[in-house]
Amino acid sequence: MNTIGIENQTKEIISKELNGLLATYEVFYQNLRACHWNVKGEHFFELHLKFEELYSDAQLKIDEIAERILTLGMQPLDSYSAYLDQSAVKEFSGVSDGRTCVSIVRENLNTILSLERMILEKSDESCDSGTSDLMTQYISAQEKVVWMLTAYLS
Repeated sequence: MNTIGIENQTKEIISKELNGLLATYEVFYQNLRACHWNVKGEHFFELHLKFEELYSDAQLKIDEIAERILTLGMQPLDSYSAYLDQSAVKEFSGVSDGRTCVSIVRENLNTILSLERMILEKSDESCDSGTSDLMTQYISAQEKVVWMLTAYLS
């Protein structure tokens, strides 16, 4: 067991999944920055602010995920090459159309939600309540964002 009472095998499994989520968030964060910087059109002002809000939130989550991995006694990924290699979302560039950006962000969030639900399931099975609590918070907030982005696109 590690210092917080999590079995060694469990911490390795959960940390590996959290590292995949960390990598995905890093690429998602940069995608949001690209949308923030490059968005154009009649909804520029509202989208510019929304993308900033979302990348600020992603930045906080990146830190929380890395710290959770460290709390489990493992090492978080810390290079862009590793992020790109392990991310479940792909980087994009050169997109300036607001609706396209919103659509990509929504798709990225749905991918992230799938990862978080899978981590939640594994952490629940392993009695890792710290990770479960973190994923539950993320899922709840992101489902609302996906709903709002979907309403925007409707």
